[in-house]
Amino acid sequence: MSARNLDIRRLSGALGAEIIGLDLARQRDRATVAAIRKVWLEHQVIFFRGQTLPPAEFLEFAREFGEVVEYPFVKGIDGFPQITPVVKLEHETVNFGGLWHTDTAYLEAPPMGTLLIAREVPPYGGDTLFANLYLAYETLSEGMRRLLDPLQAINSSAKADVTKTREDRVRDGAKEDARKEYAAEHPVVRTHPETGRKALYVNPGHTVRFAGMTEAESAPILSYLFTHMVRPEFTCRFSWQPGSLALWDNRCALHNPINDYHGHRRVMHRITLAGDRPR
Repeated sequence: MSARNLDIRRLSGALGAEIIGLDLARQRDRATVAAIRKVWLEHQVIFFRGQTLPPAEFLEFAREFGEVVEYPFVKGIDGFPQITPVVKLEHETVNFGGLWHTDTAYLEAPPMGTLLIAREVPPYGGDTLFANLYLAYETLSEGMRRLLDPLQAINSSAKADVTKTREDRVRDGAKEDARKEYAAEHPVVRTHPETGRKALYVNPGHTVRFAGMTEAESAPILSYLFTHMVRPEFTCRFSWQPGSLALWDNRCALHNPINDYHGHRRVMHRITLAGDRPR
């Protein structure tokens, strides 16, 4: 199978595509996986509907795309430490990861990709937004690109807004070996190792300041970038159903789960794929 033989429906002009009609429990031959990867690299986030993948099969599918790594702060589900529960319960008001971010950008080698499968969804709401970081970079002025190209940014796990989004899950299932803070310095503009395209690589959840500058000095430019990178024309929106599965590229896409379903339960399972050090 080649990418042109897949049934693909684009979600927006910016990014995102749904691959229709594949049963990922059965159709995982080398050619199909290669075709899926090609579509993923082109569209940055891809989606599948109606997938019945119990944890062991979910892990098997993820490993077709890369090495699976554990999330540093929260224990995995029973028997599967590499599968992180992404849960909001009926009485909770804050959702896990509920702000624009790329996953664990505070690690020295942040994850290449993330897979998320829906187990239980609320009767309404709980969609996820995605944003194209290639477009975010390419639409900046030439002068702004010249300013940003050589800069490095400090990314931390301890920013107040993002720590609040994991408090409920840390309370219920904190990892004993987790540090209080992880921090890493990465290029503000990274080059994707597979596509060769440049992408803006800062995010509101983790980026604290530019290296060699104070937070106060960095704030005006970072504030502009955080607003610019999520302009509506750079985004797509996905509405989940039980069995929906997403695979997104953390090297060139932001995401933001919308917290608009208070009083209802949402249960997802997440797997992250090892990445390299951004360059």
